[in-house]
Amino acid sequence: MSAFLKGTGVALATPFNNDGSIDLEGVESLVEFCIDGGVEYLVVLGTTAESVTLSGEEKKKLVAHIVKINNNRLPLVIGIGGNNTAAIIQEIKDTDVSVFDAILSVVPMYNRPTQEGIYQHYKAINEVVTLPVLLYNVPSRTGVNMTAETTLRLAQLEKIIGIKEATGDFTQVLNILKDKPKDFLVISGDDTLALPLVVAGGDGVISVIGQGFPKEFSEMIRLGLSGETEKAFEILYKMLPVLDYAFKEGNPAGIKNILKVKGICKDNLRLPLISVSDKLATKIEKFIKNN
Repeated sequence: MSAFLKGTGVALATPFNNDGSIDLEGVESLVEFCIDGGVEYLVVLGTTAESVTLSGEEKKKLVAHIVKINNNRLPLVIGIGGNNTAAIIQEIKDTDVSVFDAILSVVPMYNRPTQEGIYQHYKAINEVVTLPVLLYNVPSRTGVNMTAETTLRLAQLEKIIGIKEATGDFTQVLNILKDKPKDFLVISGDDTLALPLVVAGGDGVISVIGQGFPKEFSEMIRLGLSGETEKAFEILYKMLPVLDYAFKEGNPAGIKNILKVKGICKDNLRLPLISVSDKLATKIEKFIKNN
């Protein structure tokens, strides 16, 4: 059922024009670049998309454009999450998800719910969705960690098919891998740890850097999944410097600068996010030109 989520998915950034509007030509360039690069699926309206700064109308416009460009070539995952369970359920009901293959829904942020609160939040979502759901655990953004125990408990629910795990705590990842149901997906939300997770038995990555280096990153994950770890780690070690650069001054500032250097789109962001410093931009440009 969920084999389409194996390998490399990319959490698409949202290109903006200089006036702050969505750059539809940039969106097209980015989607085509990712598809041509060989990624397995696309994630729309994730954190990297600056989705919290997009209006409802802008979200609809962006989604429609990506769906049109993709033209059924790759599976699509849509991000629908937040910290108001009732509002998320309403958004799921109000969104045309017929063209999507799964929903990615983040652990509620800011409220800092207990583990039981997190469980009940996802249980309520599970009861209304028509699509499979990927959990998304990213404590650095949400302020609360969903434990391995809670994840494994949620894995028993019918529509919960996997997790995008971005704790940076590899012991937690291993505990999920050790006890998960057979078909429950464990997907890295951390680009640097994606290959070690795959080698340990995980299913792939939802990547930020993968949209800047789709060919290299998706090949690395495929090699990891097929057991060709030596070749896979050669790619990872080569990319380590830019993996650091991409997140040094925040996401998606780093990846947008990478995309600018590669001529995919401009590196405009919406406040409170700003572009990377000149010093970091120089390092990124040097790495790309030398590789």
